[in-house]
Amino acid sequence: MNTFSALKQRHRDERDNYPSALALRTHRALSWLKKAEECSDDDSKFTFLWIAFNSAYAQDFEQKNNYGERGLYQEFLAKLVELDSEKLLDKIVWENFSGAIRVILGNEFILESYWSYQSGRITEEQWKEVRSKAKVTANVALGQNDTALVLSIVFSRLYTLRNQIIHGGATYGSSANRQQLKDCTSLLEQIIPTIIMIMMDNSQELWGDPVYPFIDS
Repeated sequence: MNTFSALKQRHRDERDNYPSALALRTHRALSWLKKAEECSDDDSKFTFLWIAFNSAYAQDFEQKNNYGERGLYQEFLAKLVELDSEKLLDKIVWENFSGAIRVILGNEFILESYWSYQSGRITEEQWKEVRSKAKVTANVALGQNDTALVLSIVFSRLYTLRNQIIHGGATYGSSANRQQLKDCTSLLEQIIPTIIMIMMDNSQELWGDPVYPFIDS
């Protein structure tokens, strides 16, 4: 497993040869990965791992308005899978975490439409229809060994969990969501360092300018 210390040493050795945008993205992502590794609780660890993910992929806000944040990170994940010459993401999805991923995909409490139903924005019938379609999509992705699609669906579930935590919709240390948070955090602990490594391996690719560039004052 790639750790912060190993990736940071590589970053120091190679960053002068990276495009400035990639050097900054990976530097920021690594800083949050380091913080996540220092945390002993899953609430904090998950939050900092998600920030590390944001640091790696975040695109211009105008693009987000036009395409949607989920669309942007799904495109980003598909690119990573395509560039992953060592098939590390495949190994995470199909070997290391295949059981946990199936649990995450089957957990209705991190399906956004469940909360839309609970808050009265959609009917129970609509919620059940969305749940049914989500199960079909997940089963097709799993059945076809489609790593990019599986990761896309998984990250849509992680995004719901992220919203619950970041927007105050969960209690710190709550026993109500422990197992799903543990599963999601463990998965991110493997995926985030791998994402950073794939970006470093493909420094010639266009990864886009950071939303907030570094300003030397």
